[in-house]
Amino acid sequence: MTVSGPGTPEPRPATPGASSVEQLRKEGNELFKCGDYGGALAAYTQALGLDATPQDQAVLHRNRAACHLKLEDYDKAETEASKAIEKDGGDVKALYRRSQALEKLGRLDQAVLDLQRCVSLEPKNKVFQEALRNIGGQIQEKVRYMSSTDAKVEQMFQILLDPEEKGTEKKQKASQNLVVLAREDAGAEKIFRSNGVQLLQRLLDMGETDLMLAALRTLVGICSEHQSRTVATLSILGTRRVVSILGVESQAVSLAACHLLQVMFDALKEGVKKGFRGKEGAIIVDSQQPRCLRTKLELSLEPGMRIPPSLCLPDPARELKVLISNLLDLLTEVGVSGQGRDNALTLLIKAVPRKSLKDPNNSLTLWVIDQGLKKILEVGGSLQDPPGELAVTANSRMSASILLSKLFDDLKCDAERENFHRLCENYIKSWFEGQGLAGKLRAIQTVSCLLQGPCDAGNRALELSGVMESVIALCASEQEEEQLVAVEALIHAAGKAKRASFITANGVSLLKDLYKCSEKDSIRIRALVGLCKLGSAGGTDFSMKQFAEGSTLKLAKQCRKWLCNDQIDAGTRRWAVEGLAYLTFDADVKEEFVEDAAALKALFQLSRLEERSVLFAVASALVNCTNSYDYEEPDPKMVELAKYAKQHVPEQHPKDKPSFVRARVKKLLAAGVVSAMVCMVKTESPVLTSSCRELLSRVFLALVEEVEDRGTVVAQGGGRALIPLALEGTDVGQTKAAQALAKLTITSNPEMTFPGERIYEVVRPLVSLLHLNCSGLQNFEALMALTNLAGISERLRQKILKEKAVPMIEGYMFEEHEMIRRAATECMCNLAMSKEVQDLFEAQGNDRLKLLVLYSGEDDELLQRAAAGGLAMLTSMRPTLCSRIPQVTTHWLEILQALLLSSNQELQHRGAVVVLNMVEASREIASTLMESEMMEILSVLAKGDHSPVTRAAAACLDKAVEYGLIQPNQDGE
Repeated sequence: MTVSGPGTPEPRPATPGASSVEQLRKEGNELFKCGDYGGALAAYTQALGLDATPQDQAVLHRNRAACHLKLEDYDKAETEASKAIEKDGGDVKALYRRSQALEKLGRLDQAVLDLQRCVSLEPKNKVFQEALRNIGGQIQEKVRYMSSTDAKVEQMFQILLDPEEKGTEKKQKASQNLVVLAREDAGAEKIFRSNGVQLLQRLLDMGETDLMLAALRTLVGICSEHQSRTVATLSILGTRRVVSILGVESQAVSLAACHLLQVMFDALKEGVKKGFRGKEGAIIVDSQQPRCLRTKLELSLEPGMRIPPSLCLPDPARELKVLISNLLDLLTEVGVSGQGRDNALTLLIKAVPRKSLKDPNNSLTLWVIDQGLKKILEVGGSLQDPPGELAVTANSRMSASILLSKLFDDLKCDAERENFHRLCENYIKSWFEGQGLAGKLRAIQTVSCLLQGPCDAGNRALELSGVMESVIALCASEQEEEQLVAVEALIHAAGKAKRASFITANGVSLLKDLYKCSEKDSIRIRALVGLCKLGSAGGTDFSMKQFAEGSTLKLAKQCRKWLCNDQIDAGTRRWAVEGLAYLTFDADVKEEFVEDAAALKALFQLSRLEERSVLFAVASALVNCTNSYDYEEPDPKMVELAKYAKQHVPEQHPKDKPSFVRARVKKLLAAGVVSAMVCMVKTESPVLTSSCRELLSRVFLALVEEVEDRGTVVAQGGGRALIPLALEGTDVGQTKAAQALAKLTITSNPEMTFPGERIYEVVRPLVSLLHLNCSGLQNFEALMALTNLAGISERLRQKILKEKAVPMIEGYMFEEHEMIRRAATECMCNLAMSKEVQDLFEAQGNDRLKLLVLYSGEDDELLQRAAAGGLAMLTSMRPTLCSRIPQVTTHWLEILQALLLSSNQELQHRGAVVVLNMVEASREIASTLMESEMMEILSVLAKGDHSPVTRAAAACLDKAVEYGLIQPNQDGE
């Protein structure tokens, strides 16, 4: 028996009474051959749902395994192959496919057993012998590596734990080597098996910053993408101990602990999703002797047997909750550093809410709300640095607001949201009632936190009896701390449409008095922001001005003055940016702002400081200055109707016309806006929310609109910054960033714009622009960008294929818009250099080749060039396609003759190459060509100047002479 390619589903003789199963199997096989692995998988799955015999089921399961191997879902490939083996223990193909899946999963010891079984069943099969040799080599290499590092690991720990070596260069080098070793899976496994976690625990207990950093970074390598080692590590160190490291005063150690916990969260969540099994099988923790070993139990069990529950590891879902519970406890612990509290909030933001609302399970969010909502509110309601309060930073309350917002958005129904409201309101009442003035301040601060996060909950809290009245009363307090809390609450309330009218009626005069009369800049600047918010209620509508002519400009001027005053602390200057974020809706303010070089410099410097809560305000101001918000030109007919009906018609400011916007963009570029935005994107802070990312994406798209500006954006690192924006954030933000990436890829050298491995990260965002929900311009720019990438290397072409772009590109080849159709054809022409695409054209029963032949005869010269280039490539790489060209259309000869007679030399050359490939492929085709006017055309072209067209034409005639179809003349021509 011979084995077809490792991923080729095999046919099987039809079984009586199973025609529908057989038909679906054949359909799946055809889809597989065409590269549609998802379609093939669906066909096999449908066949399994019918009345299939055990033999049919075995075939279908191993075919499904082949599909999963192609789709790189190796866990499912192993499962399907195992099901086939359960039906037939001697199924050599299923054994081979399972060995492939196990090898990819890193379980080499299990993969080699399957291959040994394959060789024993078919001793003469060279495919199995070669695979066994390869995997044997991998195992030997791993054993050699492990044995060679034994002594090194022991030596490194001896140096690190030796008190005599304190602070020496030798100790520093040992710690660096340990971290590097742990980054490789084999090295991490070796450290783990050598009692590494216990030894690292001793390093942590020594309390030295450098040693703690080395230990934490080594633990990251041990736990990375390995559920079993993660659970074992938590068991040895103790979850509480690991979480407590977050709260230390050393910022570097706290950040390292945050990174470790993030890696642990990822590993545990993966374990919950896929079932608990790491790359190297289960890890058993012996409670009597805390040494961790990889079990061989899985290998010794008979099919169908299970590992006894007493030997299984703890449930990763339970471990996940224990970890989250400890983080929630850390939030309200006295003695925890403000940085540690921020890091705990960051971890909760990333770990708790669902990644996608399509996931129906939000049980973790509900559990956190029940167990920890009050603790989160306690951080959000904390005042910065007063005695007896929790230590918080300038970013803590904003981080709490973001976490609350994400938890609220993750709720699915009214009952869940009502429970959230009830818990918030009860917490606010508990402070507001019976706790004196300090309690009222705490309650109002908590309301501010909610208004900045889940504003629905904030608005409901404002409606609680006495809250709004207390805010207004405390604004007039003589104590600065009380005034600050009240004014900030008033500002946040003013930003919500539901309260703006109330505050306009009751709070404007109060804010004006505070702005004019207060002696404290911290109060005046906040009062000014409140006025700015109310003054910008009309947005960009020029006709909806809230204040008298010139008042907005005066407010903006004062904001810029405070922004540029570096004697004022960053926390206070942030409010000046908040004010400008609202005032820059006015085009006059935008013009003055971009002309003020000092203000722009101060803005960009502020965005780089640790005061990260300013990022959204900075991004908002930049969106306004570049007019990168969504704006639709009103229909003139609808405007006339609205005027006739005496309805309000929005008006655009004269200085918001495109010429003014382009001038503002150039001034921002000259001031260094790209460098500032690159720093903002790199921010590892929850303040960089999805909404903030979207704003930055909008600005980047505006900055690259003009071709001449793109070089500046690339030179300052804009290309690199756009990649994470295109991969994470809101759908709109990702689309805007992807479109900016497309523009850069079209007009610049992609290898310079995205150096190294970054160029491969660009493919996925570009492919996302091919979806039907994107605009025609976005489709076109994505196709042009992908064309450039596909022409660079085979690895990039493979990445494009892996992202399943080919079916979408083929769809756009039928697009009515000529530019999109042409771009899709050009892209396919470059992709045709890949074997997989050539296979698609060679497969039977499709019109891909026909479409290229017909497009080669179109009037659009650029479309002709793209299609003819694709034909030349395909007929060169796959000579079998040459014999099919005459079958796809009766006009094939006319099309080729037209190419050769074209006045465009490039078209002539591509046509000549196609004809040459056809002549060389078959004497029969050559005979057909020589009997037509083609011979005369080739004869004329062969006498031309020494050019590629002349050489190709002469080669055609020489081949015809070789076939004996024509004779050279007396001159030997």
